[in-house]
Amino acid sequence: MLAVNHLDIRYGNKHLFRDVSIAVYEGERIGLVGVNGAGKSTLLKIMAGRSETDDGVITRSKSFSVAYLPQEAEVLLSERTLYEEAERSFEDLLDLQREADEIADLLTETAPESQTCAELLERQGEIQHRLENSNIYTIRTRVEKVLHGLGFSDEDMTMPVSSFSGGWLMRLMLARMLLASPSLLLLDEPTNHLDLESLTWVESFLQTYHGAMVIVSHDRTFLDRTTSRIWEISLGNLTAYKGNYSKYVKEKAERRQIEKAAYDNQQARIRQTMRFVERFKAKSTKARQAQSRLKQLEKLELIELADEERQIRFSFPPAPRSGKDVLMVRGVSKSFDQKQVFQDVDLHFERGDKVAVVGVNGAGKSTLMKILAGQLQPDSGELRLGAGVIPTYFGQHQARELPLDFTVLETLSHTAENMTVTQMRSLLGAFLFSGEDVDKKVSVLSGGEKSRLALARMIATPANCMLLDEPTNHLDMNSQEILHEAMCQYDGTIIVVSHNRYFLDCFVNKVLEVRNGRISMY
Repeated sequence: MLAVNHLDIRYGNKHLFRDVSIAVYEGERIGLVGVNGAGKSTLLKIMAGRSETDDGVITRSKSFSVAYLPQEAEVLLSERTLYEEAERSFEDLLDLQREADEIADLLTETAPESQTCAELLERQGEIQHRLENSNIYTIRTRVEKVLHGLGFSDEDMTMPVSSFSGGWLMRLMLARMLLASPSLLLLDEPTNHLDLESLTWVESFLQTYHGAMVIVSHDRTFLDRTTSRIWEISLGNLTAYKGNYSKYVKEKAERRQIEKAAYDNQQARIRQTMRFVERFKAKSTKARQAQSRLKQLEKLELIELADEERQIRFSFPPAPRSGKDVLMVRGVSKSFDQKQVFQDVDLHFERGDKVAVVGVNGAGKSTLMKILAGQLQPDSGELRLGAGVIPTYFGQHQARELPLDFTVLETLSHTAENMTVTQMRSLLGAFLFSGEDVDKKVSVLSGGEKSRLALARMIATPANCMLLDEPTNHLDMNSQEILHEAMCQYDGTIIVVSHNRYFLDCFVNKVLEVRNGRISMY
């Protein structure tokens, strides 16, 4: 269906792809993985025809069609309503329907026995056949089903596209792609702007999708449930694995073990041979044999071992012991512009609670977290901290508070009072700041880098009650795993908003749901 052969791409001194060849076959479900900057988004753009290659040949089958979802929403300068914009996925069919209506009007004005009438009737039959085979009469049902699945309400259907935020425009773009039903879906981080309900719906939709797909995602559970093959990009090469992400992790570890054993054996043989050569090269009776072994060594095809991802581990600073009661919320209400977010809420958090806050986008999760963190005042009610409670907060916009004139390392050092430079570098490495990155000024960092630095700074702050709003949004798989393990071992209280199910697994013991202005604890 789609083949890319001998792909070779350089960016300056960086060799992004080295003679890579891949093929996508009908119905394949592929997860594309690799560290940040490995080239995942670049490869998707090339497959979508959105980016040029330095070298390589791309071939597509005759019936090939593709839809590409980028990480950021494209600008939609449209005066259409949400429904009208989504319905454009069926533009070809709607054009045929309009032509059929025009023919019906013309037939009322055309002599029945004329050649024109015969031609119109023939064309009408062709169109009708195509429309019936395409289920045109179910378009409205299909459009509404997909939009509802992605979290849009009935009221949203008639709202202008211009009234929706970037996250909701991403959902609209995804809806149009799913409705268009191309032979290949290319999805770059499709879960970034989805809440848990929409995410679950998209998973179910993709599990029964008839076409092929290549997905980039940092959501391990999502990849496990939607893919059956993994492509890993590493050091300019692409390696294919059968199975979903969990099987890939297991097989990669097994391959690594085999490769390491072969590498170690070869290195031992090389050392043994070199010792023989050094020992006997000057002896006349053994010199020829030593020279022969040296030539054999020069012809040896060396086994290359890819650099293993650094297994960085860190632990949170020990949580100072607090009283049993950590946070008490009594009769809290909050509204914005006469819209009630929640009303008369009572909550009680105890020492050691690990709470996941869930709910659809817009339900009020971030508002609740800001109130719990003391960042936002409620309209009524009270919030009380227990004895000895030291809270710390990471919000989705916490990066705005970073000192722009500081370096990355300086920013962390002003918070991490009891950490050595080595410990700080290790922590920053876990959040993808390595080598010279730690000497960059905060002012030159990207939005995602600032968010990761803000999270690292919060983690380095001694506290016994952590409040985190979507902490994994800008983390790759390895960093998520590192943070996940640290949170599993943390002995303080955690209240976290996240739609990353694998990340929440193991440390969460309570769920707090925000829905329709009500908050329930389970």
